[in-house]
Amino acid sequence: MTDHQGATELTAGDVTARYVEEAGERRLDFEREGRTASIAQNVDGYAMLKVRTGPGGDELERYYGFDMALDHVAELLGVGVDDLPVPDPAADMGM
Repeated sequence: MTDHQGATELTAGDVTARYVEEAGERRLDFEREGRTASIAQNVDGYAMLKVRTGPGGDELERYYGFDMALDHVAELLGVGVDDLPVPDPAADMGM
């Protein structure tokens, strides 16, 4: 589902993912039971992925691969990586 601001949102189980491009970056924000985690990359799509505590949160780690960033997010949210929904526009994140 794409909202009026161009964000794409997808929910699976109790995890919601929201993909947005703003402020010079592509960002995939996850929320589960009040906990948040984000994966961010520059809008050109060729930089390392940054895992943060949320959309404007502290950077925790950087990764080249999307799978490793998703593993970290799953750990932060207390779910399996297969439980994380990934909206189509975010599927090509990573190097």
